[in-house]
Amino acid sequence: MNFQSTRMDRRAFLRGMGGAMMALPHLDIMAAATMSAEVPMRMVCVGTNFGFVPKLFFPTETGVNYSLPELLQPLAHHRDHFSIFSQLDHGSEAVGGHGGVHAYLSGILGKNSEGYKESNITVDQKAAEYVETDTRYSSMQFTSGSSAGNLLSWTNSGVPIPPVQDLRVIYSLLFQKTDPNELNLLKRVHAEEKSILDLVRLDADRLTNRVGKNDQEKLDQYFTSVRELEKRLTQSEAWLDKPKPKVSYEMPNGADDMDFVKRVPLYYDLIALALQTDSTRVITFELSDIGANSGGFPITKGYHQLTHHGKVESYIEELSIIENFHTGQFARFLDKLSAVQEPNGKTLLDNTMALLGSGMGNASSHSNKDLPLLLAGGGFNHGQHLRYEKDKSRGTYTPACNLFVSMLQRFGAEVDQFNLSSGTLTGLDVV
Repeated sequence: MNFQSTRMDRRAFLRGMGGAMMALPHLDIMAAATMSAEVPMRMVCVGTNFGFVPKLFFPTETGVNYSLPELLQPLAHHRDHFSIFSQLDHGSEAVGGHGGVHAYLSGILGKNSEGYKESNITVDQKAAEYVETDTRYSSMQFTSGSSAGNLLSWTNSGVPIPPVQDLRVIYSLLFQKTDPNELNLLKRVHAEEKSILDLVRLDADRLTNRVGKNDQEKLDQYFTSVRELEKRLTQSEAWLDKPKPKVSYEMPNGADDMDFVKRVPLYYDLIALALQTDSTRVITFELSDIGANSGGFPITKGYHQLTHHGKVESYIEELSIIENFHTGQFARFLDKLSAVQEPNGKTLLDNTMALLGSGMGNASSHSNKDLPLLLAGGGFNHGQHLRYEKDKSRGTYTPACNLFVSMLQRFGAEVDQFNLSSGTLTGLDVV
């Protein structure tokens, strides 16, 4: 290869290698460009359907010198890379027991979304609006099992986005070369879909002037859904002829038939690779039921049954096995992000906001209050436990959506409000 300059952009070199982004060393000739390279911010939101036992998750002390409770012990070596928040929730708009879990990333239940400017859009989808066609997928949604109606990602028209469960499908979407025959079929489908959308829009335009106010509102919602679908089709079409990145990672045989404890690390592996190869910058990962065989855990009762522990210690002890697994796997994920050096001299963790939490505050009492929320990475000044004011007698609280405003601004979105927010989250500052 003949270098024409003493400086070289590393991203350009990667493109010239056909997207092989895994094992390329950082060469000296790239150093000058590295310091000024623009590296995107990413966002990963991980949610559990059953939350965490509050006394095992929340520290008793605030500030930087808090003692790590049991469930945060697996994250001890990342203490300076995450913040823990307590007494944040979504108020009355997200109260609904297990049915309230889907408001985790929006603050608003689907049934309560009427009258809101962007319905019950979730923070990941708001961030995805700013990615547009910069990546192959503006966002991706994964799940470890049955969502049971508690889908994490919702569009600005109030439509839930079904997540992908099969590991083989996820791997294929990210890295497997598309068969030429399948590629031609996809192109025809895109062309036909867009033609159908053109016809639907034309017919709907004719109807608008002939219907009443209520029907016009329904048509507006329908138009929004059509525009979202059209945007996704256009974006996908733009990437059809671009090669997928080559990685050395191999999916184990029978991955989708493995027990929960063996499958979950594989989801995190694929999430890390998706970010590292810039295949997407926004991902949600739902950790729902643990499936058959007790998920591979040494427990004697079902996961859901254990969450309704009623403060019975034997139940809590078994439940903590599952919940320690969740925080332990999240810690492993942070390890992987920390090990990847980015062109701006920082790690992938520095350039990724990784949220762990739930729309369930206390599954034992079906409470959606005081949500367990932990944010790692993203260049924030971490290493602290922040507890926010709450006045139960007046019904006032600090909205969890304030955290989402801070995350969106860090992502690069020019917003000062998100759903129920009252501003940014005080105490969470950028380094």
